[in-house]
Order: sequence, then C-alpha cells, then structure tokens
Amino acid sequence: MKRYLALFLSLVMILCALPLAIAEDVENPYEDDGIVIYRDADGNVIDLGGMEITVCDWWSSDWHDDEPTTAAGEATYDYRTWLEETYNFKIVQRNATTWNDSPSDFTNFATTGGDENYVWILRAGAYLAPFKAGLFYDLSTLDCLDFSDEKWNGTVTGLLSKDGGIYGMRPEKAEPRKGVFFNKRLLNDAGVDPEEIYDLQAKGEWTWEAFEALCEKLTRDTDNDGVIDRYAMMSFSSHLIPAALVSNGAGFVQVDENGKYYNAAETDAFLEAMNWVMDMVSKYEMKAPEGAEWNYFESAFINGEVALQVHEDYFAGSLANMEDDYGFVFFPKGPRAETYLYAPSDNIMVIPACYDADRAWKIAFAYNLFTNPTPGYTDSDDWKNGYYQKYRDERAVDETITMMREPEHQFVWYSDMAVSYTHLTLPTNSRV
Repeated sequence: MKRYLALFLSLVMILCALPLAIAEDVENPYEDDGIVIYRDADGNVIDLGGMEITVCDWWSSDWHDDEPTTAAGEATYDYRTWLEETYNFKIVQRNATTWNDSPSDFTNFATTGGDENYVWILRAGAYLAPFKAGLFYDLSTLDCLDFSDEKWNGTVTGLLSKDGGIYGMRPEKAEPRKGVFFNKRLLNDAGVDPEEIYDLQAKGEWTWEAFEALCEKLTRDTDNDGVIDRYAMMSFSSHLIPAALVSNGAGFVQVDENGKYYNAAETDAFLEAMNWVMDMVSKYEMKAPEGAEWNYFESAFINGEVALQVHEDYFAGSLANMEDDYGFVFFPKGPRAETYLYAPSDNIMVIPACYDADRAWKIAFAYNLFTNPTPGYTDSDDWKNGYYQKYRDERAVDETITMMREPEHQFVWYSDMAVSYTHLTLPTNSRV
C-alpha cells in the first residue's frame, strides 16, 4: 500500500510540475542581456494567437523583407524574429497611408472599426481633432506599457495626456528641429573663428547677447560707401519667430495648471522674445529682392549671401553641394531660459479607441516588444551615422544634435494642438 501511495504522490508531483516545465522549455538566447519571458497568470508564455499587427505610416517597407547590412541591423532582425515566434504574433510597420491622408484614414477607421489591428502614426499638428473626439485609446489603462521607462518620449506622453490618461506615445528620441546654421567662410572673413560658436554653446554662453554681437560683426559695409551691403542673416519667419519664442520659454499657446489651453501671446516671456526678434530682423536681416521666390532665403544661405540662417535640421540635406563649409548650433538661449531649448514636432503613435480592452492590450504588448532596444545595442551610437553623412563637421552631430535628443532641451510647443496658431485670435487669458 505504501508503495502505491508513493507512486501516486510521485505522479501528482510530475503532473503538477509539467506545465511549468513546458513553459520553462522556451528558448531564451537573450537571458544574459536581461530579457525575460513574459507569462500569464498560469505560468504559460503569453500567446497572442497569431495576431497580425500593422504599424501604419506613410514611408516604411516591411522589415521582414529587408536585408540587414550592418551587425546592428542583423541583430535587430534576429531579435524581432525571436519575439514573433516566442509570443506568436506578426508585426509590420509599412506605408499603409499617405502623409496627407493619414489623419482622415485614421479617423475613419477609429470611428467605424474593422478587423485590422493597428498602431497608427500621426504627424504633428494633425492629431488635435481626433484627440478631442476621443478616438485615441487610453494607454495608461494597459499594464503592459510602463511610461516611466526611459525609452518613451516624455514630451509626447505629456502632450497627449488628459485627466490622468495617456493617449499617445513615441518609443524613440525626439527628432532635432530648428537651430542656427552658420557659414564658416563668412565668419572667418569677419574675423570670427567658427569654432568659437560651438565653444560658446558648450560653455552655456551662446545667448541672445552673444548672437547679437555676432550679427553686429557680420553686418558690414564691405566697400566703404556708407551703405550696408552684407547682412548677417536671412530666415523664414515661420522658422525664426517660433525659435526665438521657444528660446525664451514662450509660445503662442500654453497650458495652465488645470490642463486648459490658453492664449499666451501677452505673457512677459512672449512679448520679450517678440520685441527682441523683431529688433534683430530690423537691424541684421537681409531683405529678399523684389519678385524673389518665397524660399529665396535658402539659396541666399547656400550661395554665401548671408552667414546665419535659422532652419530645421533637415535643411542640412540640401547643403551637400554648398561650396562653403557650415556648422549648426542651437538657437541662442533667452534671458528667461536656463538652458538651450527647441520645440520637437514629432510624429506620435496611437491605438484606435474602437478596440476592446483585450485587443488593445495585445496590440500594445506586441508594439512594446517590437520597439524595445536590441539586446547588446542599447548604448549604441549607430544613430549618428546618418547625421555624419549630412553634416560637414562632427561637432554639429556630437554636440548640437546629441543635445537636441535629450529631454531637458525640449520645449512642448502646445501650438501644435491648436488649429492655425499663426492666425489665432483668442481673447486675452481665454481658455479653450
């Protein structure tokens, strides 16, 4: 009898241990990198049931079809493949819409629903209407997303937060935006060492005062006829004015302590910045010739007519054939700012609110895994390679672009949440 009892107890122990043994049998080649296998309440590996998920953008191709060309790319491919096999899902980021149609395509789907499982990418300035209409899923209710993780862009989650909920995400650093391009030859001609601009930035001394002193040196009468024939700068007003406002911690629209948007165009920081930048334009800005194209300012910089231009980072891609060398720094900081500031204008990622809780959780779980850093490459500087190809000097990348990726230099431009902010005519102190 004792022998049968012992046999029975042994069998019970084996059966009880069987599910755990099966679960632990999942291969984890990334265990040494701190990667864990996620399991459900019963100890089984989470199974998404073959769910197919599309990250909807307007530029990507299916990563499954890409042939990795670098060690980092190959490692990412292998890691994502392992994730899909381990948790039984497939995720594709692809151009399933266009830049122009993306907002309306999203609104149509989020309103009517469908069989597709989407994470939708929306461009800056195009998400106010669907956000106000309640078409974004509240991501704060999904316990598979931890927005305290440093991979999440806090500027985006802050911008898309309301009443304790979080309705948008971005699992990557902010993209560099507006800064000051400078022509190194023209600086040398005026007796200014171009490296001094980077040095001032590095020391925290690249201020409005330093910028104006530089403009004064660059604005000259080169032929001694009593007429200024060389001006320091030329910029598009839609670049220059927002950059100046942000540099002083100001914007057309701000948010109060109750989360309400209000017209901030009469705050001290705003008025100070506007008065300063208008004064700078009157003294140091070159005027476009009569009949010139709207973007004459770009050719003026490229052809060496002006030494300074406020422009977006992407303008560097248009300077490949520029004869003169150039650099790129932050817009100088204003008197009310503690550090250099710029306003990111990033795409955001959302989940349609038409999904039920289970479906939204599964989509978020898969997307969170898909966007995690590749094990072994979490501290990689590979992101710099594309910028090195665009810029002429390393300091633009290693100093300016690198700083722009850090949250302390990012100012939330709430004007992106208002329609046509440049034509905003809200009453003073109004709340919307």
